[in-house]
Amino acid sequence: MRIVLADDSVLLREGIARMLTDADFEVVAQVGDADALMTAIDGVDVDLAIVDIRMPPTRTTEGLVAAATIRETRPEIGVLVLSEHLETHYAIELLTRGTERVGYLLKDRVTDVAELVDAVRRIAAGGSVIDPLVVARLVGRRRERNPLDDLTEREHDVLALMAEGRSNQAISDRMFLSPKTVESHIRSMFSKLELEDVPADNRRVLSVLAYLRR
Repeated sequence: MRIVLADDSVLLREGIARMLTDADFEVVAQVGDADALMTAIDGVDVDLAIVDIRMPPTRTTEGLVAAATIRETRPEIGVLVLSEHLETHYAIELLTRGTERVGYLLKDRVTDVAELVDAVRRIAAGGSVIDPLVVARLVGRRRERNPLDDLTEREHDVLALMAEGRSNQAISDRMFLSPKTVESHIRSMFSKLELEDVPADNRRVLSVLAYLRR
């Protein structure tokens, strides 16, 4: 897998590059700003771009804008956006453009090699990855009428893992439940939340996020 890294922190870039290389990924370019990122992927065979949200010159949303551009012009390239702070609105903005080959993680998360490698592989395979803290913040928001209150504790756990982009099998493994039990929880949860039960994992994540942002 060929990966481009874009972050203005040289130390972070080098650290991520080392972890990815050790995991047998190929880092084809490391850049420090959004313009250099777009140049690095121009006409080049790239599978994934790992992009910091805040990069020069203003260090506001240059990375997020670049990620959106890549998704529109080079949809075959997966995008993993990194953020130093928990900003749920950026995660939602990124995912409402579609949930295939996309991820949003806090930078603290990528220091865990297993977490980073798992995220890269899931995005490259066409899935989505959402930082668990983002999911927890969205699920924990209070509403005047909150249908989430109708969910059982197990259904809450399934919802959180599903919103992270986990497949039914991954949820089953994580919660030590049979696949049929997980499917049962999901059917019950969709019914209580009045969400359409769809078979595609990416559409399912989008449905959950659409509900959570109301």
